[in-house]
Amino acid sequence: MPGAFVFKRMKDYGKTKIACYLGFVTQAIVANFTPLLFMAFHREYQIPIASLALIPAVFYVVQLITDFLCAKFKNIDYRKSIIVSEVTSALGLAGLAFVPGLFHNPLVGILLCVTVYAVGSGLIEVLCSPIIEACPFPNKEGMMSLLHSFYCWGAVGVILGSTLFFTVFGLDNWRILACLWALIPLYNILNFATCPIEPIVADSEGMTMGQLLRNKTFWLFLLLMIAAGASESTMAQWTSAFAEASLGVDKAIGDLAGPCGFAFCMGLGRLWYGKKGQNLDLSAYMTGAGILTFAAYLTASLARIPMVSLAGCMVSGLAVGIMWPGSISLTSARMPGGGTALFALLALAGDAGGTFGPSLVGLVTRSGGDDIQSGILAASFFPALLVLCLLAIRRKK
Repeated sequence: MPGAFVFKRMKDYGKTKIACYLGFVTQAIVANFTPLLFMAFHREYQIPIASLALIPAVFYVVQLITDFLCAKFKNIDYRKSIIVSEVTSALGLAGLAFVPGLFHNPLVGILLCVTVYAVGSGLIEVLCSPIIEACPFPNKEGMMSLLHSFYCWGAVGVILGSTLFFTVFGLDNWRILACLWALIPLYNILNFATCPIEPIVADSEGMTMGQLLRNKTFWLFLLLMIAAGASESTMAQWTSAFAEASLGVDKAIGDLAGPCGFAFCMGLGRLWYGKKGQNLDLSAYMTGAGILTFAAYLTASLARIPMVSLAGCMVSGLAVGIMWPGSISLTSARMPGGGTALFALLALAGDAGGTFGPSLVGLVTRSGGDDIQSGILAASFFPALLVLCLLAIRRKK
C-alpha cells in the first residue's frame, strides 16, 4: 500500500493540470468564436439575423443534454470521454469551414457543427473539474479556481485573437481561423491520452443521480450553482450590448470593453484566489464576493454616468469569478462520495442558471422599451439569491 502511494506521487500530474487547462481554453473557444461570425454568416449565406439566434440556443441545449446524460450514467471512462470531448470540439470547429456549404440551407450545416462541438464542451465542463479534484494537489479550492480561470483567459484570447485576425486578414477569411482554433483541441488529445487520470471515487462507491436528488442539502447546492451560473453569464452575455448602448461605441470596441474586459476581470479574480486563497474560508469569501457582485449589479443598472455603469460590470467580473469553481469545491467537500453524477448535476445547474439569467434580462429589457439597465437591475436577484444560499449553507455547517 505505501508503495502504491509512492507510485501515485511519482506520476506527472503537472501534465494532467496542463491538459485540463487547455480543456477549458477549448471550451472558451467553442463558446465564444462562432458568435463573432454572425455577420459573416448573415452576409455570406444570407441567413436572417433572427435565425442566427438558433446557434447559441442549440449550443446550450445540447450542452445541457450532455450534462444530464453524464449525470445519469454512473460508470464513465474518464480518459476515453475527455478525449472524445477534444475530438468533437476540433471536428465541430473545423467543420464550420466546410460543412455549411454542403447543405442547401447553410444554417443546417452550421447547427450540425455547433451540435458536435457542444457535446465536447459539455464533456469538458463535467469531466475536467473531477479530474483535477482527484489529483493529489494541495489547496484543492485554489486549484479549482485556477483551473476555471483558464476559461476566462481562453475567452479573452479568442476575442482578441479573432479581432486581430479579422482586422489584418479580413472577415472573409474566417474559415482559416476556424481551422487554426481547432488545432488547440487536436493538440490536447495527446495530453489527455498520456497524462495520469485518477477516478474521483471508486465506480462502485459513487452516488447515483437519484441518491443525490433525494438529498435535501444537495438541492441547496444546486440552487447555489444556478445563482452562480446566472450571476456570471448575465454580465458575460450582455456587456457588449450594454457597452454599445451606453457608451455609443461600435461593435469591435464594445466587444473589447464588454465581454473581453469582463472575462479578463473574472480571470483575475479566479487567478488571485487560486494563488492566494489557501488560507481563506471559502464560504465566507464567497459570501463577501456575492455581496460585492450584488452591489456591482446595482451600480451597473442604476448609475447615470455610462463609464460608472461599465465599471460596475467590470467589478462584477472580479467578484463573480469565484462563484462557479467555489460552488463546485464547497459541494464536493461536503459530499465527497458524489462522484461523476455530482459534477454533472452541478454543471447542469450552472448551465441552467446561465440560461435563466440572460433570458430574464432580455425579457425585462424588451418590456422596458429596450432599456438594458432595467434588465440588469432585475438580474441582481441572482447574486442576492447566491448570498442567501451561502448563508444557509454556513448555518448548516
